[in-house]
Amino acid sequence: MKSRILALGRLKTGQMNRTESEYAQHLEWRKRAGEIVWYRFEGMKFRLADNTFYTPDFSVMRSDGALEMHEVKGYWLGDARAKIKIAADQYPIVFVAVRKKAKKDGGGWSVETF
Repeated sequence: MKSRILALGRLKTGQMNRTESEYAQHLEWRKRAGEIVWYRFEGMKFRLADNTFYTPDFSVMRSDGALEMHEVKGYWLGDARAKIKIAADQYPIVFVAVRKKAKKDGGGWSVETF
């Protein structure tokens, strides 16, 4: 049953799931507040090894010009955590994992930086 649920949750490249759409709205609010100047869904792809790539959910440019890669997660699956750690080790860019907090926990987003 679990594999069936996971198969149903997969979307085509370039399509946001519900949590990613909510995070895009959060980024839009941050942009309007002047905290960031630009963001793009699946905007960059990183080569980690031969035939191994990592595409973060969002590329984000902060208002100070620093570039960050944001990964939106409900939960970690497979090698996703390993890929973000490897990318953070190989590239001079901040990689951030964000997870939506439950309303009972105050809502918002928890952040883990790599």
